[in-house]
Amino acid sequence: MLLPLGIVIATSFSASGNLQFPPQALSLRWYSAFFADVVWLRAFDNSLVVGVGTTVVATFMGITAAFGLEAHRGRFGDILTPIVILPLLIPPVILGVTLLVYFSRLGFRSSYLSIILAHSLWATPLVFFVMQSVFQRFDWQLRDAGMDLGANPIRVFIHVILPNVKSGILVSALLAFIISLQEFVMALFLSNYQTQTIPVLAWNSLRQSLTPIVSVVSTFLILISIVGLLAAALATNIEFVAKRLS
Repeated sequence: MLLPLGIVIATSFSASGNLQFPPQALSLRWYSAFFADVVWLRAFDNSLVVGVGTTVVATFMGITAAFGLEAHRGRFGDILTPIVILPLLIPPVILGVTLLVYFSRLGFRSSYLSIILAHSLWATPLVFFVMQSVFQRFDWQLRDAGMDLGANPIRVFIHVILPNVKSGILVSALLAFIISLQEFVMALFLSNYQTQTIPVLAWNSLRQSLTPIVSVVSTFLILISIVGLLAAALATNIEFVAKRLS
């Protein structure tokens, strides 16, 4: 299953002007071409801007929803969970067309905000379910103890709850960023020449010519995803790692 990823990385070092595997000769010319191309660099910056924006929005919404559901359990929770998962069940093409019409009527079509909100539709449910699992393992008696000692809800969350769930928040944020980084369909509908992300530009480039620069971009996306997954794994097992290093 990982073999295609290795092929993509290998073809990014090809000296030829066409995608070849195995490469007949190795070269860094396409990496140099990537860093010299203003269009690709702008798309890379757009992906980072959209990814960070999506991470902030999705993490905030997912955490608050999961926290509210677990802290105040009731019949509302049985209704909220199916609603949260609904965007994941709708085909991205339908979401893309619908959001295109919706954001056009609101007047901010093809903006960073429209893409961030669209990506948040997918990222927020994932953050919600991760944090719901984290909050289910949290000892809520600690919160009650903090409230009994006179702390207000904000101080209780910052000093009591947050230290116990920070690993889950980091994992959720990284997951939201990776989801935004690789999302293509909704970004294709909602972006223009100035706001197109890396996947959209890669798609447009593939329609015109098949050059190793697409493999270079794919390699960067793969590396970013791997680094994010390693960071998430480290965050969830930080105590285990600390014991092994001590």
